[in-house]
This record gives sequence, structure tokens and C-alpha cells, in this order.
Amino acid sequence: LFNDTIRYNIAYGREGASFAEIEAAAKAARIHDFIVSLPDGYDTTVGERGLKLSGGEKQRVGIARTLLKNPPILLLDEATSALDSETERDIQVSLKAMGKGRSVITIAHRLSTIVDADRIVVLENGVVTEEGTHDALLDRGGKYAAMWARQASEEDDAAA
Repeated sequence: LFNDTIRYNIAYGREGASFAEIEAAAKAARIHDFIVSLPDGYDTTVGERGLKLSGGEKQRVGIARTLLKNPPILLLDEATSALDSETERDIQVSLKAMGKGRSVITIAHRLSTIVDADRIVVLENGVVTEEGTHDALLDRGGKYAAMWARQASEEDDAAA
């Protein structure tokens, strides 16, 4: 992020974007309510590299910028890693809608973010070890299935 306003940082995704478009992107990224709670709202300066924002807030501003840009190819590298599970689910809905009709490449360690992918590629030490849909990979009982089971168990433990 740039040492400028939240408005500028989101609008950087598309030159000439209207405030209504910026606001719609922020709402879709689930950051609008936070922004308007700030004394200067969208005109709040975020500091160098977003220093004044939490990790999750920075990610949501970045997601809003991407939603506003509306690119033909989306590359999401741990796009929701700093978010709580509820916010992540909300943003996944927006990202899924945005992904329609375009190529989306998602790099994720949190497997819940890729369950609906058309194709999942499992890399281990830079080598493709498995690929397929979520269900197909679970049925194979390989590395992906083991990672899925471990993450599901960790989420169950955290919820208890």
C-alpha cells in the first residue's frame, strides 16, 4: 500500500474510478464499515506500506483494489490468510463471483479457500504430486487428503 489515503489505495486499481465504484469495491471486500468508522473515512492516510492498518485490513484494501480493477486473470497468493474465518467466508463469496468468466490462480495453504476450484494442483518441493478436484483428491487419500484432515481437525480443536 502507498502512504496515501484509503481512497487512493483502492482507486489505484483503476484510474478514473468514481467514488461509488470505490465504495462498492470496499463493501464487497468487507472493509467499508471499518473505513467509515475512521475519523477521516476514505480520506484516512494509511502510512507507508499500510503501517496504520492491521494485516487483515491491508488484505481487504488490496482485495478491494483488485475487485475495482476487475482484471481478466486473478492471481491470489494467500489472499485471505490474515483474515478471521467469518470474514474470509464473506470475501470468498465476492472473489468467487468475481472469478466467473476469468482464470483464477489461487496459492493457498488454507485449503478451505480452494474447495470449489475446478482443478487443484498439489506441489511438494516444487514437484506436482497430485491434481484434481477437491472431491477427487479426497477420494485418492493422498497428501491433499491428509492435509485436509489435519486442517479440519485443527479447526475442530479451535472451535472447542
